[in-house]
Amino acid sequence: MAEFTFHTTETDHPKRKALLEKAQAGYGMIPNMIAGLSESPAAAEAYMALSKAVVKGSLSKEQQHVMWFTANAEHGCEYCMTGHTGLAMMDNIDPGVIDSARNVTSYKDSKLEALRQFTLIMIRQRGWADDDQVQAFLDAGYNKENIMDVIIGIAHKTISNYANHLMQTPLDKGSEPLAWKKPQA
Repeated sequence: MAEFTFHTTETDHPKRKALLEKAQAGYGMIPNMIAGLSESPAAAEAYMALSKAVVKGSLSKEQQHVMWFTANAEHGCEYCMTGHTGLAMMDNIDPGVIDSARNVTSYKDSKLEALRQFTLIMIRQRGWADDDQVQAFLDAGYNKENIMDVIIGIAHKTISNYANHLMQTPLDKGSEPLAWKKPQA
C-alpha cells in the first residue's frame, strides 16, 4: 500500500510551504487532510478554493453542513464526518441536525431532508437527476442557484473524501471524541 506524507511548513518545496502557511493562517492549524493533499499543491489549492466558494454560495450555513454531511456519509469518509461535526458545533448547528447526519437518518425539517435527498441523487446518479427529481427540489423551496451550489459542494467533498480514503488520514489532534464510523445498514 502506498504511504502518503503529511507535510509541514518545514518543507523545502516553496509552493507547498506557502500553501501550508496559508492553511495555518486560515484554519489556525494545518488539518491533516490539507497536509496530505499538499503532496499536490494544486489539489490542496483546489480544495481550499472550493471551500471558499461553498461558503460564499447561496446555501445557508445549516444547508451547507447538511450537504457536506450527506456527501461525507455517502462516501463513508470518517475523517470528514468527524471534522464537520466539530465545525457544525462551532457554527451552532442544531444538535438534532448533527445527530441525524451522524446516524445517517432523515431530517425532521422537510426542506433539509429535500436537500439531503437531492444531494444523494446527484451523487448516486452522477448528476443525472431527472426532471421530477429536480422539480421536487425546487418545489421544496430551493432554486437553480442552489442546484449549482450543491454541485460545487459535492465536488468539494469528493476531493477530500476520496483523498482521505487513499491517504488514510488520521484524525486531527483533539477531534478524537467526535470520531465517526458509518452505521451498518
